[in-house]
Amino acid sequence: MFPLSTVVHARPAIAAFAAMGVLWGTFAAVLPDLKAMLDVDERQLGLLIFCTPIAAISAMLVAPAFGAALGRIALPLSVAMMGLAFMLPGQASVIWMFPLAMAFAGAATGLTDVLMNARVAAMETSRGLHLMNLTHAAYSFGYAGGAVLTGVLRGAGWGPGWVMATMGGIGLLCALATLEPDGRIDGLRKPKDGSAVPLGLVPVIGGGIVLIAFMTENASENWSALHIEKTLGGSPEEGALGPAMLALTMGFARLGGQALAGRIDPFTLLRGGAVIAAIGALIVAQAGSPLVAYVGFFITGIGASVLAPTAFSLVGQYSAPEARARAIARATLLGYFGYFVGPPLLGLIAGTFGLRMAFVFAACLVGMVFVLAPLMARQRA
Repeated sequence: MFPLSTVVHARPAIAAFAAMGVLWGTFAAVLPDLKAMLDVDERQLGLLIFCTPIAAISAMLVAPAFGAALGRIALPLSVAMMGLAFMLPGQASVIWMFPLAMAFAGAATGLTDVLMNARVAAMETSRGLHLMNLTHAAYSFGYAGGAVLTGVLRGAGWGPGWVMATMGGIGLLCALATLEPDGRIDGLRKPKDGSAVPLGLVPVIGGGIVLIAFMTENASENWSALHIEKTLGGSPEEGALGPAMLALTMGFARLGGQALAGRIDPFTLLRGGAVIAAIGALIVAQAGSPLVAYVGFFITGIGASVLAPTAFSLVGQYSAPEARARAIARATLLGYFGYFVGPPLLGLIAGTFGLRMAFVFAACLVGMVFVLAPLMARQRA
């Protein structure tokens, strides 16, 4: 599908994406236990994790300066911080401590997000490779692995504290794998001599597509276990299989996208992916059993898998080379509003209207891709 040398070259970024996937997959699968530990309903839980996006976005704003100042150790350090941060929510049995723990997790994730996507863009530029689908596939496989292992540990009677501490340790191991002799990310800071190239609308529109993709994807992942267990009466193992099914499907679909990169019109991929993802989310919303929900997650995963990597690649392609790192950083900042706002927003919808309506909302949301994709097409130089 792609040469081994490509995987070796992308190893630091793959490790960072995999670490993030493992940690958020763990969080999604252990969410029912965290909810029980805190003794709150879905609406209250959504409010408790709402500080996560605020911390993440704040960290994203300082990420370029952080990356420029620390050079090649910036990405490994941010991944290590993320591993440590995700150990905290499982220990926060007192309700007021939980938002603080999630804020640390959000900040570390936001920092890592900007740096790892900028690092991938730099790798693509230096070698002329297509790596976005490959690295995002690593996130999906990491997410699935984290969710499945968490389900096994929960089924064995492990509490959320032990589960999240163990999986945080895996995140620390991934941080070691991100080390490389020259991992600097050039171009993160805007030149101060007046020579900076304007970024224009490309990262704004691309970031909007990523926002929709991640709001749909991560909201579905984070609430799928609870939907299967509470709405459909599934076991902890069955609940963990929901986010795992979605993530695994997206991982394999992204590997396929890696092989097809440059061969299919990207705007066709965006429109087709949006339609398929919406159909899958509607199936999940109407499911009467865990098995039907798994089918919905499978279809959703196929459609959603192409949205974010394609949008990131378009931002890179449509930006001037000297402005590419800054454009990717800005698109990441805008896009990951959806990554963090999605789960708490769907929590509020689920608490008010029910979990089924939350997935209906996700299906409607991806329709906005049909508005943004034509706008992006007009930005071609």
